[in-house]
Amino acid sequence: MPDFRFKLGMFLNELQMPFEEGLRTAREIGAEYVWFDSLKDQPNLAAMSDDQIDEIGEQVARNDLKLFMVATGSPFKKIHLSDLGLDSMNDNAEFRADLDALVRSMEIANRLNVGAVLAYTFAWPGEYVGKKATWPMRWLTRGGVIAEVDMEKLVKVFSLVLDRAEEHDVDVVLSMMPWNYTNTTGNFRLLAERLNSRRIKVMWGPADNMNCGEKDVATSGFINVRPYLNSLHLKDLHVIDGIQLNFEYRPIGEGDVDFPAILQNLKSNGSDVVLASATHFRSESGSPAEAMRINYANLN
Repeated sequence: MPDFRFKLGMFLNELQMPFEEGLRTAREIGAEYVWFDSLKDQPNLAAMSDDQIDEIGEQVARNDLKLFMVATGSPFKKIHLSDLGLDSMNDNAEFRADLDALVRSMEIANRLNVGAVLAYTFAWPGEYVGKKATWPMRWLTRGGVIAEVDMEKLVKVFSLVLDRAEEHDVDVVLSMMPWNYTNTTGNFRLLAERLNSRRIKVMWGPADNMNCGEKDVATSGFINVRPYLNSLHLKDLHVIDGIQLNFEYRPIGEGDVDFPAILQNLKSNGSDVVLASATHFRSESGSPAEAMRINYANLN
C-alpha cells in the first residue's frame, strides 16, 4: 500500500503544559490529532459552557490540529464494579455522576463535530486502594477471568451507554487500562461480542495488554481488536516480574512491545486509525516534551 500513511496523534496530558502551549508544542512535534481527558489550566470539559467548548474547538483548529475523540475526565475509571449492584446501579452517586459526564461528552462531540467519546470500564477489586488483591490471578490468566455476574453488569451499563450513543450518533471508545476490566484484547473482545453494537470501539493499548500478561498482543491481540479499532494508545514498557507488577516504562521501540509487527499489521490491513503517542517514561532532561519528541522520532 504505497500511498498508506499513518495518522499521528498525541495524548496531550503528557506534555504537562497549559492548553494553548500544549497545542502549539504538539503540532511542532508532528501531531495531527490530539485527545485529552483533563487540561492543566482548564476545568473538566463536562463543567464547561457551550461557549467555552466552542473556544476549545477553535483553539484546536487554530493550531492546525483535530480532536479525534472527546473525554470528560475518566468516566467509570475508578469505580469498583463490585460496588455496583446489578439491579441498583443508580443508587451509586459516583456512577450517576460519571454517566452524566459521559453523556455530556456525547453532546460536546456533536458540538465539535467529533465522532467518538471515551469511556473506561470499571476497576477490578482492590485497585486504587493499595491492595491489588486480584493482580496475581489477572497476570496468570492473561488479564483476569471476568465472572458472569460482572459481565452482566458491564453489559447492562454499556448497553445503556450505547443507547445514548445512538441518540447522539457517536461511537463509544473503551480504554484498556491495566486496572480496568477491558485490560487485554481478550477481555475487550468478550465484552464487545456480548454488546454486539456497531458503536463499540477500542483505544488499543498494546503496552498495557502486555503488562497484564497478554504476550501475543501484536498477533492474536491485533486480530481481537481489528474490527473495533478507533485508535492506539502508544507507549512502551519492559516487564521485569509480571506477577509482582514490576515493570518500567521505556521509549517506544525500546521495551517489550513488538511495534514493527503491530505497525505492519495496521498497514497491511489498511487500518485508518490514529496513533496517539503517550510517554510515561522520563527523558534524561526530565522534560515531558523531550520524552514525546523521542517517541515521535522512534516511530519514524
